[in-house]
Amino acid sequence: MAAVAEVIRVVVVDDDALVRAGLGMVLGGGAGVEVVGEAADGAQAVRSVRALRPDVVLMDIRMPRMDGLAALEALQADRARVVVLTTFDTDAHVLRALRLGAHGFLRKDTPPLAILDAVRRVATGEQILSPSVVRQLIAHVAADDRGDAARRALTVLTPRERDVADAVAEGRSNAEISAAVHMSVATVKTYVSRILAKLHCTNRVQVAILVHESRLD
Repeated sequence: MAAVAEVIRVVVVDDDALVRAGLGMVLGGGAGVEVVGEAADGAQAVRSVRALRPDVVLMDIRMPRMDGLAALEALQADRARVVVLTTFDTDAHVLRALRLGAHGFLRKDTPPLAILDAVRRVATGEQILSPSVVRQLIAHVAADDRGDAARRALTVLTPRERDVADAVAEGRSNAEISAAVHMSVATVKTYVSRILAKLHCTNRVQVAILVHESRLD
């Protein structure tokens, strides 16, 4: 897991200038967070992220010319920590965004303190998986017959690692996992890193999908 930057540098991407301004005010009011750039579409976002190398990118999915999904795909090799912005937590594009490497999502009406908390968590390498997104994951994998393969993949985990993986699949943060399985947050981070390596996953979303697939009959 990455260490927290002294000042978390953020790029805000949305085609609505009022939304960008509102997010800028929220983030600018948070200690240790700075908006270093803005973009009005995906193409501008790709250029800004590559030029500025921010710690976190808040990016709308639905934009003209080049949307957030196309920008996210273009930025995969750049390992940008992108949080997608959406009006509804059941947006059909959320799952695709997560599969493309997004570190999570935020509704545009998320309270300011929650936005700041999400940015800080993502800056450390965490992913934001809400219960509604977990439900979408369950619904998505339920349509596929991949349970046996997922169960075989998870056999490489120790019982303790499996407990942590199950908690990740429920969308819990490292702090929440720490309380649930009675280990320090630092130890949870170590376990998550080990799970990612053992399962050949690049992010927590892929772990969550595997766990939910393993529960299929």
